[in-house]
Amino acid sequence: MRKVIASSEAPAAVGPYSQAIAAGNTLYCAGQIPLDPASGELVAGGVAEQTTRVLENIRGVLSANGMNFSHVVKATVFMTDLAHFGDMNAIYATYFNAPFPARSTVQVVALPRGAEVEIEVIAVS
Repeated sequence: MRKVIASSEAPAAVGPYSQAIAAGNTLYCAGQIPLDPASGELVAGGVAEQTTRVLENIRGVLSANGMNFSHVVKATVFMTDLAHFGDMNAIYATYFNAPFPARSTVQVVALPRGAEVEIEVIAVS
């Protein structure tokens, strides 16, 4: 069974995709960029502020499916400059507890709306 998950605590999709899809007990979350859900605008600041907003957006999507960060089993982080990996990692570490989810972090040329970081997650209940 497949169910679309949408939350007002995360920005609306900016294209032809869903914020998340629940399939059985697994939640596949689309990548979140640091858009403020109320204004739809990119948050001010650098990678630390952007990572915080991204993770708060993810929190909203997880919550809409009755989940939290402890349910995340895999995260993929996209960054435009891995020189800022430490800033992202410091914020990321405050949202997760051991055992930590598996994670990949990759540098990309660009992200939508000029974002510096995007994160997608898979969660299992």
